[in-house]
This record gives sequence, C-alpha cells and structure tokens, in this order.
Amino acid sequence: MKTSINLSGLSLRDLEYVVAIAEHGSFVRASEICGVAQPSLSSQVRKLEAWTGVTIFERTTRKVIITAEGQRFVEQARKVLGEARTLLAVVRASDEPFGGSLRLAAIATLGPYLFPRIVGRFRKDFPRLKLNLGEGLTDQLVEQLLAGELDAVLLSLPQDQRLLTTTPLFVEPFLLAAPEGHPASRSGGPGWQALEGSERLLLDEGHCLREQALAACSPSEAATRHATSLETLKYMVAAGEGCTLVPALARTEGAPIHYSALSERRYTRSIALAWRRSDPRDAAFRDLALWLQRAALALDQRLRLADG
Repeated sequence: MKTSINLSGLSLRDLEYVVAIAEHGSFVRASEICGVAQPSLSSQVRKLEAWTGVTIFERTTRKVIITAEGQRFVEQARKVLGEARTLLAVVRASDEPFGGSLRLAAIATLGPYLFPRIVGRFRKDFPRLKLNLGEGLTDQLVEQLLAGELDAVLLSLPQDQRLLTTTPLFVEPFLLAAPEGHPASRSGGPGWQALEGSERLLLDEGHCLREQALAACSPSEAATRHATSLETLKYMVAAGEGCTLVPALARTEGAPIHYSALSERRYTRSIALAWRRSDPRDAAFRDLALWLQRAALALDQRLRLADG
C-alpha cells in the first residue's frame, strides 16, 4: 500500500521533463527542448518515479516506452501544466490582452496562408503583445489546446469538443484547381463531383479538408492519390497529375493551375476561433475573434461573414 504523497515534493519542472520525454520519445531530445543536461533530466525523472512509486518510463537500448501507469501520469501532468500556465497568465495580467503573450495556432490548410497576411496588422494593433504562431492537424491542435499548451486555435467547424468554446469567424469557399488545358479548366467542363476518382487528389488522413472534399465526391469514386500537404497537392496539379479542392486563401498565382469558383454551399468551410471553456480570459478571446474576423474579411472579397 502506497503512503500518502506530500505535494511539497512535486515540481512543475519535473512534470515538464516527463511530458517532454513522452512527446519526443527520447531523454536526449527532451533535455534539448527543456534546456537542461541529459544526466540531470534523467536523474530528476528517476527521483520523481521513486517519490511517486510509479515507473513512468520503461528504458530500453532502442527507445523509451511509456508504461500503463506512466501514461496516466503523463496525461494528468499535461493537465496540471495547462492549469499552471493559465494561473500564470492570470497573475501576470496587465493592460495588454492575454497578459502580454498569446499562443495561437491554426489548422495546416489555413495557417500558412492566413498568418503571413495578418501578422503585420496584428503587430501594429497590438505592438506589445508577444505572438507565438503554430499550425498542425485538427486533432493534434485540440489536444494541445486542452492540455494548456496553446491559448487558442483556428479550426474548421463543426467541432464537437464540449470543453471548448468556438466563435465562427468567416466562411471560406473552395476553388477547383485543375492543370491548365485540363477539361475541368474550361468553361462548362466537369466539376469536382463529375471527375473520375483517378482524377481527384486529396490530402492524407487527419486533415479536415480531406473529409470535406470527400463529402463533396460521388461516393462510388473517391480519390486514390493523396499528399501530405496542400502545397504538395498544388505541385501535383501543376504537374498534370489531377485536380483538387483548394481553400480560397491558398490560391497562388504563377503556377500552371486554373482555379474555378464553385457555387454550391458544400464547397465551403466555416472557420472559427476555439479556446478552453474554463479559460478565464473569455472576453479577451471574443475580442480577438472579432479582430480576426475583420482582418480576414479585409483580405479577400471571396470570404464572407460566418453565421454566429
């Protein structure tokens, strides 16, 4: 039977070590991320395991394996660190929004095309706010947001995570991207749904844009060729490999790609700002949502206001 634990022996820094090791699968990489010597990190984790009576990591010569008990410990450690970051943001609160620092991420099919176009305006309107930007897949970003590793995320609706608050920002249309000279590039040519499965190019699993593109396909002929990124898809289109759907903000000029507008509502996505429902900075996030909405709508006339 384990004895009761005195919380005075629990260090947030040690929890950061454990989470870093779990995320990177390496003591060496975790030490680099945390800025500490690897022997010191290993020693602290062993002390933590001895203190809690939990073997968090199974150490082998090839890789680090998280034990079943360790997995539960890591999940809880993420929550503790997330709440600690929220506490720090509250006590550091100043006249600047978000206490002077904002960690904002977006889904990979939006961030690279939206952020570069609004960051200048953001710096002008919030000159003393430190902005940390990131991108990733929806599930990964939501997990990081719930763990307190991010403050807010730009994602595509619907989003059914009950622990999050979401505010719709704008509706972004999809464009049909086809190689120059392809039948789909001509007036009256085949649309996305009329293309054969072999002509359709999609993103790999995990991207919400993939699911939205599939939803607009003929169910009997889904695409058979995939890519890991939207930019790779566009390269494939330019090379004559097929056609794909591209969000309006991701359109680029100069490549041998013809973009066609699609009139039906199913060829759109609703972008929203999401944050933790428990975050005490709700009013600040709503102000941020309004700012992002105005900034985005000023970028491209093809965007339109999302339904609230």
